[in-house]
Amino acid sequence: MKRILLPTDFSDNAFEAIRYALLVFKDLKCTFFLLHTYTPPVYQTEYLLGSPGLIGLGDVMQETSTNRLEKLKVRLESQYKNTNHTFKIRTAFNTLVNEVIETTEQEEIDMIIMGTTGATGAKEILFGSNAVHVIKKTKRPIIVVPPNFEYEAPKEILFPTDYEIDYKKEALESLFIIAQQHNSRINVMHVRAGLDLNTLQKKYKKQLEKLISTMSLFHEMPDNEVINAINQFQVKNKINLLVMIQNKHTFLERLFIEPVIKKLGFHITVPFMVIPQL
Repeated sequence: MKRILLPTDFSDNAFEAIRYALLVFKDLKCTFFLLHTYTPPVYQTEYLLGSPGLIGLGDVMQETSTNRLEKLKVRLESQYKNTNHTFKIRTAFNTLVNEVIETTEQEEIDMIIMGTTGATGAKEILFGSNAVHVIKKTKRPIIVVPPNFEYEAPKEILFPTDYEIDYKKEALESLFIIAQQHNSRINVMHVRAGLDLNTLQKKYKKQLEKLISTMSLFHEMPDNEVINAINQFQVKNKINLLVMIQNKHTFLERLFIEPVIKKLGFHITVPFMVIPQL
């Protein structure tokens, strides 16, 4: 039984992410936690000091949040009938990021799936601030789903790596579950940096080959920026899911710096799975 957290702000993108979760894991027994957080728009000193005009505002917002979650739950149960799936709702007066972190611990969450953008839908932002902060802070695998993504099964998975990670089966379990459910192929992509693999990289590559030998294809890419290599690979090969491990050696830390994004032009049009540091 997998326990999957689905944060929502009731935007279209949030619903697309929820739909993705239900379809990707349609053959797996799962408990889905629908999470919505709220803070009064005037959550400043006035609220903390108990301004008379704001008394009871939190209760009203909680009731509204709960009602919307209940309606969403009913819609999902009706629209995506699946005896493998059960839903629970959770609402909280908290920031989304803090509540996600708390919920993952309290409810022993296995994975988080959410939209890349929020209700504002600002197209110029690659990832909304909530998605960025959750990716950086969570210790669980997370999948972020881009806006207007028409569901397609993750048959072809792109997994860029620099072979500088000590791969562990348990850390990659979430990736393996998806690949096994959909008979996927994992395309491991290594971008050469002008040098041959060192002894440690060769060791880690063999580890990875042993773990995913039956479901993988290994690619060596010429010297290039990793982001450019990913973009070029997507142009030449149909990819349904991008997967990366977040660690100090990868470009993920730079990925969320806006000037770098604008300069390099990272085009993500498929769901993006980030596995926390091993």
